[in-house]
Amino acid sequence: MRISLKPMLLLLMPLASFAQKMIVPGSPDINISRLQTGKSKFTIYYLKDNKWDVKGTYTNDLTISGNELKFTVEYIDDKDKWYRSRVSIADAKTFSPVSYATKSLKNSLELKFGNPITGKYQYVNGDKDKPVNIKTSEKFVDFNVAEIMLTTLPLTTGYKATMPQFYLGSSPDSVVSNYTIKDVKSFIYQSPKTGKHESWLLSLLEEESGAIYTYIVDKKDHRIWQREMPVGGGTVEICVNEELDYRPIESNFDKELNLRMTEKGNSVITGTAFARDHGNSKVQLVNIQRAQYAPKGTVVSILPNSAYLEEWKAVNKKIRKGKKLPEVPIDRNVVACFKTTKVYDDKGHFEFTNLMPGEYILMTSFGYTHQYSYSYYAGTNYLMHPSGTVLSSNNVYNTANAASGATAQIEMKVTIKKDGDKVDVNLKDVR
Repeated sequence: MRISLKPMLLLLMPLASFAQKMIVPGSPDINISRLQTGKSKFTIYYLKDNKWDVKGTYTNDLTISGNELKFTVEYIDDKDKWYRSRVSIADAKTFSPVSYATKSLKNSLELKFGNPITGKYQYVNGDKDKPVNIKTSEKFVDFNVAEIMLTTLPLTTGYKATMPQFYLGSSPDSVVSNYTIKDVKSFIYQSPKTGKHESWLLSLLEEESGAIYTYIVDKKDHRIWQREMPVGGGTVEICVNEELDYRPIESNFDKELNLRMTEKGNSVITGTAFARDHGNSKVQLVNIQRAQYAPKGTVVSILPNSAYLEEWKAVNKKIRKGKKLPEVPIDRNVVACFKTTKVYDDKGHFEFTNLMPGEYILMTSFGYTHQYSYSYYAGTNYLMHPSGTVLSSNNVYNTANAASGATAQIEMKVTIKKDGDKVDVNLKDVR
């Protein structure tokens, strides 16, 4: 006799639903010590058809003082067309919501949690304030802190739980909805700054909208590396942690000081830029045109040297040797501090003026024709006995001329000792 399992499954489904772990304020799964206090910044991307568009950033700031947990989020778009801030206060031990405030370009909302929940909307355009008064007996967390509460949970492979969250939308009658963790798996996150990190890949259902969120949470320090969510029309919003705490270089770059160094002094650097090829080839004999000057119009750059630049070079040299981490990008302000000039004649001459005392880095690059003579094997001469026996032999070499294209990449340090000095240098590439 065949017995259908369908009626049994239907009976068991409600039991499975009730068996789902509920995470509410004060739940034993919440471990506040896992939270990362301080600031973190995320870049917001929209991804569609393999095209990534930057839409803005948001910055989190988490502080815990005594029994008060304060969480501030500020959103700014890439064109400064919209702005929003959210501030949540909660009990630092239980995550019970205390207050919530949000402000945008059009309105603001303030809430105090209790029974009832009270507050008011205020409008920038002068419209009358709108009061809020909501009664609810349900336990929940403020939606603004629900995301960081994920990082306090004892995540492990297969972990599942449901978190009721409060969100005041268009209807005050449906202010509590569930975030349900559907699945947790191990994952390796590849940071563009710090390399590989063992993490959790967490799939979360927002039950009211049916949207699936994907989080990447670090196994060790519990930070959120990335969040993905659908925004409609085949577009996915991806928020990426920018690792504000990542400081491989301790020295700071002082943009204002560097700009003054090349604009506010009375010293001069003059010089000649040229290439001189001795060559490393075993067959090369001599470079026919020994000094080949940088062509007229060649750009020569100068940049004040600094502790920051020296440390940046040393750190990246170590990274290249290790071959595990990506190199540290240079501070964006460095580019603005380059000063350039051009070779003004056919003899590679250039000049920099208005320089202050200090150490500078001079750089240039130019192409030239490498003309040289070389020897080549042309055969062997033999001294023969009349009997046909080889008595001795010697190789015969001929010489020829050739030319090839070459590029000079020149960098050197120059020091100005006191204001008003004039320093002349040979900016040369010797091979």
